[in-house]
Amino acid sequence: MEGIHKHIMPDGSEHYHSHKHTKAVLNRLSKIIGHLESVKKMVESGRDCSDVLIQLSAVDSAVRSVSRVIIKDHLENCIVDAVKTGNTNAITELEDAIDKFLK
Repeated sequence: MEGIHKHIMPDGSEHYHSHKHTKAVLNRLSKIIGHLESVKKMVESGRDCSDVLIQLSAVDSAVRSVSRVIIKDHLENCIVDAVKTGNTNAITELEDAIDKFLK
């Protein structure tokens, strides 16, 4: 299953393209949400802080993993399409997004 994304071009026209990994990303995010809910229950039940930290580390790793998939997919689809159509704003937007992501 591919996700179709709409982008507004600088001239106001619309551009559509697909992402190959949308279903996988959604599945991973659902698992991360479930894992984080489990961590919340651990905290509510008074579980040992070390156990909670280990699980939070696993959640953090999973989020970073899915982030890499999204970045790669964005480069392979959005940025390639933007370059082909002359949308230089897409590069600036990616730079801003990476700056925020890496904070």
